[in-house]
Amino acid sequence: MVEPARRVSVRLQAIPESATLAITAKAKQLKAAGEPVIGFGAGEPDFPTPDYIVEAAKEAVVDPANHRYTPAAGLPELRQAIADKTLRDSGIKIDASQVIVTNGGKQAVYNAFAAIVDPDDEILLPAPYWTTYPEAIKLAGGTPVDVFAGAEAEYKVTVEQLEAARTEKTKALVFVSPSNPTGSVYTPEETQAIGQWALDNGIWVITDEIYEHLVYDEAIFTPILKAVPDLANQTIIVNGVAKTYAMTGWRVGWMIAPADVVKAASTLQSHATSNVNNIAQKAALAAVSGPLDAVKEMLKAFDERRKTMVKMLNEIQGFHCPTPKGAFYAYVDVTKALGKDIAGQHVETSAELAEVILEKAQVAVVPGEAFGKTGYIRLSYALGLDDLTEGVARIQKLING
Repeated sequence: MVEPARRVSVRLQAIPESATLAITAKAKQLKAAGEPVIGFGAGEPDFPTPDYIVEAAKEAVVDPANHRYTPAAGLPELRQAIADKTLRDSGIKIDASQVIVTNGGKQAVYNAFAAIVDPDDEILLPAPYWTTYPEAIKLAGGTPVDVFAGAEAEYKVTVEQLEAARTEKTKALVFVSPSNPTGSVYTPEETQAIGQWALDNGIWVITDEIYEHLVYDEAIFTPILKAVPDLANQTIIVNGVAKTYAMTGWRVGWMIAPADVVKAASTLQSHATSNVNNIAQKAALAAVSGPLDAVKEMLKAFDERRKTMVKMLNEIQGFHCPTPKGAFYAYVDVTKALGKDIAGQHVETSAELAEVILEKAQVAVVPGEAFGKTGYIRLSYALGLDDLTEGVARIQKLING
């Protein structure tokens, strides 16, 4: 018998697993083993999915029409509802034919890059970034080009930085506001300037708007297509129900794009996964068609947690946490806490710091290496206030002594 020369493709061997999911899984494993671990890893609301959405799913289960294949691009009524919701929430008029329903936001991201990226294309990727973006770009054959902005800039890149990174190979820009992992929200003026720059330079924009309803204080969610309507022919919007409606496990997302991109992405999806689960699509239909009352209640809870977390984090020696204006993450600059001994261990990187925090304080955080650069940690405040305060208090005790 002759063994295969190479069992796993080089392409997939080069892709690391999701750091946020890995850390969350480890925290859950330790907790299941009886360890009192508190996890700040995955961005997953601790609220149940609103009742009216669950009821829609129950009704869908018993309808035989949902027991069969449906169009790969999504149920026609859901695609129309997403178009209607986009006009309602973003002020952007689109046709239902421009919508593809996907298996969660991640598939929408993957479809977007696969549809427009060719080998050697460069994609400008503001950092810190969500862990999946660079891997999806590389799987599509492109090259991610990091454009970094630190805490002093509230983690927001400028047109000048983007222009300095642009080359003749630049194909697209990833624009995320509100941001995962930083919680930053670009102002209407900043969004308009970046959108106009992309338009002037013939650059595609892939804009992730999944945190659109999670903004605080004076922050305003500004859809880049509303700021620069002329970008419509070179913009892909990705979104989903996961964060807004506490539906992470339902796995329903979508992408909105020009007709040629929609056709290409629909063809890809027809071979990759076919249609999204019909029961989940019916639940998503109830979500996007319904009121935002439940979302507003969740937002109030997130806001209280946000304020508590930021205050407590900034009381830790060597930690600096700008106040996030969106999503449900705190992104902490820990560079001044590095290069020291903590609980008897010398810590040089944020990855090492995260290991010490997990081992000594039994708290799971995500190190900045997962988002593009060492020296930072991300904590999600999408968990109960009691666990949140206990977890950050443990880190305080560990670092401050």
